Amino acid sequence: MKDGPQDGTPLVLFNEIEPGIAVLTLNRPQARNALSRALISDLHARLESLSQDDAISAIIIVAEGNVFSSGHDLKELTAHRSDSDGGQAFFRETMQACSALMRGLVACRKPVIAAVAGTATAAGCQLVATCDLSVAADTAGFATPGVNIGLFCSTPMVALSRNVSRKRAMEMLLLGEALSASDAMSYGLVNRVVPVQNVMSEALGLARAIATRSKAIVAIGKEAFYAQVELPLDEAYDYASEVMVKNMMLGDADEGICAFIEKRPAHWQKS
Repeated sequence: MKDGPQDGTPLVLFNEIEPGIAVLTLNRPQARNALSRALISDLHARLESLSQDDAISAIIIVAEGNVFSSGHDLKELTAHRSDSDGGQAFFRETMQACSALMRGLVACRKPVIAAVAGTATAAGCQLVATCDLSVAADTAGFATPGVNIGLFCSTPMVALSRNVSRKRAMEMLLLGEALSASDAMSYGLVNRVVPVQNVMSEALGLARAIATRSKAIVAIGKEAFYAQVELPLDEAYDYASEVMVKNMMLGDADEGICAFIEKRPAHWQKS
């Protein structure tokens, strides 16, 4: 059986919905957009390509069907139980590939927005947590339910614990219960909750706002955010101070400050 919904259909659809804004669509609705090895590879490759595309300002990740992503493809994993090593090598390679995808998402020079119209569970919830911003339908749900089936959500825990408080993260991980969109917003997992028909337009609004900013400055800021948040306070300030100096030396900083002083629109460099 082919991994995609139809023979020859891409697992990740790409569309530049308008100049500067790319949309990546998870396209395994028949498998609840489970993160198979092939889908992980395709999504990672797309993100790496768009990260280097000077024409792109922001990326939106959406999904076909009623489920954003159910997490790892358990049928694919279980099929490798018959391997000579009981599946250990395949399990390790899959987890490493997924972790590389998540690190690639953080390293992507473009802000990435999750537009979640359905449920996002396990590694699907991890994907949402890893995106820079997220918009959810008021009917969406989130969970890290691995504990219920004997598979603690250890890798989703990495992204989850960096987005919500420790007590909230442990609650989600230990109980595996579904979280409503409104609770997900109060936890800090999503930025905005809107009616399902408005999810894409809300995400697009965020992307458009980002697209009005300097690409170079946004890239510096995103990289600096994730670097400093892992540092002790003194090191974080030292690092951020150097980033500010580097930022000030860019042409877009000079242009932006002059435009502010002169009360006129800024004209950013092309890349």
